[in-house]
Amino acid sequence: MTTALTLSAIQYTALDGGMAANIREHIRLIEDAADHGARLVVFPELSLTGYDLAGLAEPERWVTDADPRLDGLRDICRRTGITAVVGAPFKEADGTPRLASLALQPGGELKTGFKVWLHGPERQSFSPGDRTVVLDLDGWKIALAICFDTAHPVHAREAAEAGADIYAVSALYAAGEDHRLALHLGARAMDNRMFSVLANLGGTTTFGPSAGGSGFWGPDGLMIRQAAGTGTEVVTATLQHDTLDRYAHEREAGRRHVPKPPMRDQG
Repeated sequence: MTTALTLSAIQYTALDGGMAANIREHIRLIEDAADHGARLVVFPELSLTGYDLAGLAEPERWVTDADPRLDGLRDICRRTGITAVVGAPFKEADGTPRLASLALQPGGELKTGFKVWLHGPERQSFSPGDRTVVLDLDGWKIALAICFDTAHPVHAREAAEAGADIYAVSALYAAGEDHRLALHLGARAMDNRMFSVLANLGGTTTFGPSAGGSGFWGPDGLMIRQAAGTGTEVVTATLQHDTLDRYAHEREAGRRHVPKPPMRDQG
């Protein structure tokens, strides 16, 4: 196992120029993260389009599995060896609409994670996912979460049960939600003795100015590093697996005794 993992949380202000402009900016930021030695890069919720549910009426706002518009992202991941997690509205082969995290891997593979706990008007645009998706990278297990998933402790518990070392959250927390943000990320990390990572949408959003706050929390629930402002920023940290090893007994007990979650009611 690689005992250390360097990763970047990208606090990102989505551009108005459509998906092509945002993809170009994603590529630039992945190159920046590569210069810092990152092996994993996490972008915010709906980073390729911005959080604009009204715009989903336009077919070009949706991404598919073999979408050629993602080729530039696939290429930069291949060239840098980085796995990049980006946010997008996604349609499955059968047309099912998902609010997705797309993990583009250096070998060209695309792994998809879908938001389980949809919030408010998202329920009119998307179908919820039904599981926590876990990536394997350099001997680490990284669980993907999207915004409101983090408000439900059962989501992180399922990640822990699957052996997750890192709980990677792509989100939109607006100004005034700073305490909520810190509580969610710290508690999910501490309760399950894993690292948590937040990539928050920056700038001005549908819900007002961003709270900023992208960064990293340790398995003790304490913040490791956080963005300085609320705009676009690359926040990089190197996480040590031996930090988790100190909690090996608790982590193993948690995997054995995680209670079955209640049935999800999102109505």
